[in-house]
Amino acid sequence: MDKVLVTGGAGFIGSHFVKRILRADDVAQVTVLDALTYAGNHANLGKGFLSPKLTFVHGDICDATLVDTLMSQHTMVVHFAAESHVDRSFTAASTFVTTNVLGTQTLADAAMRHGIERFVHVSTDEVYGPLLEGAATEDYPLRPTVPYAASKAAADLVALSYWHTYGTPICVTRSSNNYGPCQYPEKIIPLFATRLLRGEPVTLHDRGQHVRNWLHVEDNCQGIELVLRHGTPGEIYNLGGGTDMTSKDLTGELLRICGADWDAVMYVPDRLSNDLRYSMDCTKAAALGYRPQRDFKAGLEETVDWFRRNPDRWAPLSRSPLPAMRARVTLDMAREPQHV
Repeated sequence: MDKVLVTGGAGFIGSHFVKRILRADDVAQVTVLDALTYAGNHANLGKGFLSPKLTFVHGDICDATLVDTLMSQHTMVVHFAAESHVDRSFTAASTFVTTNVLGTQTLADAAMRHGIERFVHVSTDEVYGPLLEGAATEDYPLRPTVPYAASKAAADLVALSYWHTYGTPICVTRSSNNYGPCQYPEKIIPLFATRLLRGEPVTLHDRGQHVRNWLHVEDNCQGIELVLRHGTPGEIYNLGGGTDMTSKDLTGELLRICGADWDAVMYVPDRLSNDLRYSMDCTKAAALGYRPQRDFKAGLEETVDWFRRNPDRWAPLSRSPLPAMRARVTLDMAREPQHV
């Protein structure tokens, strides 16, 4: 595998993938390119910095000169970098289009010119839009309903166009909702966990009936590595967790783990365009050997315990001026990136 460039590698999902791939004997070098926006943090890479294989570059994926230089020094790319929070996309859609679409095009163009051997573009199940029943296969129509999901759907199409037009060996992964240690406290699990650990209330939209599929971040990273190593160029691979849960049921689990009761929960009107249900068929990824390993309840307890043991990583955020849209407690289930 040799030299791997990871965009958004200081974010939630990206940092877990970096630490995973650093352990691979056939990887000689891992370079993280990250703009260190609000959700990116050097600390997410932790002991990864002890590895002589790891190099960190502070920069933007829209910087064509920087991207061209880095691409010339690597053989493989895993692209996590993205704006990822649904509510933020309501007021900053242009930022999402710039980073997610133009940034992906900048990377794909450089990968094409430098003959990159493998390129994995990391996306989300939200591009399929809501499904009241059944599960979306990779051939399902793209029907995003919010600016975030629309920007990711556009980025998917741009990435795949480089395979069809130029033969650039790009694969796309689409994951369901990720959770795990180190996630920035704006998505529902880290947001609710940190608020409940502080003894603060949490807010459920409507009746808490929205259904999401939950995937531990390490299982997602396992799937992404499989696609990087064995995926067929030009193909899309759905990566789900097998655990469907309403937001109300998820809240009940978090209340139990945090030692709180339903008095801590307030109900508010639903947010704009809050898709009722997402669901994916992951048969294609399973053929590569993809098998989620983490039990959801055990993984959720482990995640809350990480926040309980690491208040220095999230408590200061609750005392700082909140970035745009974070002041609203939402049930947004968008991915990081997880830029990525």
